Order: sequence, then structure tokens, then C-alpha cells
Amino acid sequence: LPPEAAHRAAVMTLRHRIGPAPDLPPLPVRVAGLDFANPLGLAAGFDKDASCPDGALKLGFGHVELGTITPHPQPGNPRPRVFRLPADRAVINRYGFNSGGMAAAASRLDQRRARQAGIIGINVGANKTSPAPTEDYRIAVARLAAHADYITLNISSPNTPGLRDLQTADNLRRLIAAGRDGLAEAGCVRPLFIKLAPDLAPADIEAIAATAVDAGVAGLIATNTTIARPDGLRSGHAGETGGLSGAPLFAMATHVLAEIAGRLPAGGPVLVGAGGVASGWQAYAKILVGASLVQLYTALALEGPDLPARVIRELATLLDADGVSNISAARGQIPDADAAMQHALRLAQSA
Repeated sequence: LPPEAAHRAAVMTLRHRIGPAPDLPPLPVRVAGLDFANPLGLAAGFDKDASCPDGALKLGFGHVELGTITPHPQPGNPRPRVFRLPADRAVINRYGFNSGGMAAAASRLDQRRARQAGIIGINVGANKTSPAPTEDYRIAVARLAAHADYITLNISSPNTPGLRDLQTADNLRRLIAAGRDGLAEAGCVRPLFIKLAPDLAPADIEAIAATAVDAGVAGLIATNTTIARPDGLRSGHAGETGGLSGAPLFAMATHVLAEIAGRLPAGGPVLVGAGGVASGWQAYAKILVGASLVQLYTALALEGPDLPARVIRELATLLDADGVSNISAARGQIPDADAAMQHALRLAQSA
């Protein structure tokens, strides 16, 4: 199937809860006041319209992040807008926040029955043509917060013009305030997360970390897709415009994660490691540099529905091989990204 058709088919399949229901080792972790059965989550971008949260959780994920959901429906960018790079184990997408909007998503979440155990995050963004993007976040949070265990403000998609400008310190402060206003309007207390780009200079990372600490943000997700094109990409679609995800993003995203971790004080925002995760050792590397949770999406698209259970089992094996009793004990034990990746890979090869 073409990649977007395959994506729609996967969402519909999980909407009907068709797929494996694995028996998994417990890897509990408490993050931002929430209890996760395991640290692995499905990143935003897969279930853009809150169509299949329970089917996705059934695959073994400890949490599923829905969205990105915008206040108003929008079609996204013209097709084709998603491309497989099989030789690089990667994907490029320029979906552009295609979404049925917050009202349709809220209606689906209202109708959930026989809910699967697990944590639901809702990732919100601004409409492409919005005259006041920051206000869009307040509106979406206010409408959707009651359905979420946590809220993520997505300011890092490369496919909405001007969105990444919200990562500057002044704009970020205003955005966080808008998110809090939305929570107050909804009458909800929910952890607020920010999703960041990998294409950040050290000064940007320092400013974002300081702003997040000052504002009391619950967590930072590092990272979204990249606009960079690393040397050595072999697939025919490597030159397509959009965000690159999958294997070529792993090292870059892990370095950014480590840099952010090094700038956060004890007791500051928790970290969620995303970008290029396709195995237990890659998840473990992100935990070792400081992540409390890990997310994946592209590897699920490329490898299929058995992947989450495989990653969780591999992660449990690595913890045991390292003599570590739980996720919290492993978190941040190897702050250097290269050293963490090398250690996790060596452990996997010998386990």
C-alpha cells in the first residue's frame, strides 16, 4: 500500500482492536504524578484524530499520545505527503497537522467504551492559517484537557510555517501561559508537556530549559522530526521536503535529549525521549541519558504491530543484565549520549 493508505488502514484496524495483545513484563514508572505500566509510548502523529487510543494501548504501550489536534479541521498539505525511505529505515512526512479538529476528537473520546488500561496524552497545535497561533493552544487545551491524562503543546513540527518560532524564550513563556489558561478554563489539573525540535543550537536548548524550569512545565519531549538530511541517505525520496524520522534521527535526537538533561535541575521537568527508537537498546540509551519515558512511531510503521512488545521485553532484559531494578534507577546514569548509546548497544549484543 502507499504509505498514507497504509497509515489509514492501520488506524482503522486498531480502532476495531484487531492486533496482538501481548503478555508483558511489568516495568512500572511514575512520571509527573501519573503511573505508567511501562515507559514506552506511541508518539503523536499516528492517531491524529483520537480514533484508536484503546486499540493502540492494547499493543503493549504504556501510554499513547493522540494528535496533533488543532482547534479547527484542516486538510493538511497536498498529497503525496508521506514517503518511505526503506533503505534508510526512515520516513519523511509533510502531513501539515491534517486533523478533523478538536470537536470531532472530543466527540470520539466521549464515546469510548471498555477503556484499555493506560495513559492518554493529547498533543495540540495551531491551525496553519490562524491569526493568533498562541490562542489556538489555549482553545484546544480548554476543549480537550478533560479527556487527557497529560497535555502536550507541539511547537516543533516543521510542516506548519512559523510554528518552530514558538520555541524562543519569550514566545515559549506566552505559549505555556496559554496552555495553563486553557487548563483553568477546562477546570482541570493536568501535567503540561512541550514537544521540541531536534534542530536546536546549544543556546536555544539552554533558553528552553531555563524557561521550562521557571514556568514549572511538567515535561519536555525530545524530539520531533528533523529538517536536516544527514549524509549517506540512500533512498530515492531522501530529497523530499518535510520532517525526517526513523533511524537517521536516533543519534541526533539522543544528543539533544542529553543536552537538555544536562541543563535541568533535580526535580525539574521530566524528559521523554523520542526519535529513532526501534529496539530495546535504543530505548535504554535514552533512559540512560535522562529520559523517564520513551516514544516511537516510525518503527511501528516500518516493522508492524509486534514491535512495542519486543521493545519492552528487550528493555526488561537489558535492565536485568545491567543489574538495575527499575527504570528510575537507570535514568540519567550515563549522561554522555555517545557513551550511553555504546553501552546500551554492547549490552544488547551480549545479552
